[in-house]
Amino acid sequence: MLSFLSSPAVLRAVVWFDASTGVLLGAAHLLLTAQLADWLGLPANLLVGTGVALLCYAALAVRIASARSMPRSLLGLLIACNLGWALASLVLLVAGPVAPTLLGQAYLLVHVVSVALLAELQWMGARRLPGLAAA
Repeated sequence: MLSFLSSPAVLRAVVWFDASTGVLLGAAHLLLTAQLADWLGLPANLLVGTGVALLCYAALAVRIASARSMPRSLLGLLIACNLGWALASLVLLVAGPVAPTLLGQAYLLVHVVSVALLAELQWMGARRLPGLAAA
């Protein structure tokens, strides 16, 4: 099972999935800022900033996923971004300067778990890539 999960084909699918969720969440943060701020108890400026960041991140993920040979250096950057996102979500959840609603706490918790899992799957796949791919 671990061999399958760390295969290059699964890695590419995981990166495409990551890109698609980045586009969806980024668009939601930008298009529904006021509603999400109310529902989640997160500042509107945080949602706008993260919306822009998510769309930039998604563009990087699309670049990686669509490359003929997946570039390890950019994959490493993607993994680092995911780990940073998970850590930032955790900080906001437990010690941040914001007071998220119960829905906001659940939203942040889902980010912590799902983004850390994506980083792990990407790491497992990146380690099995043959040689160093050109960026």
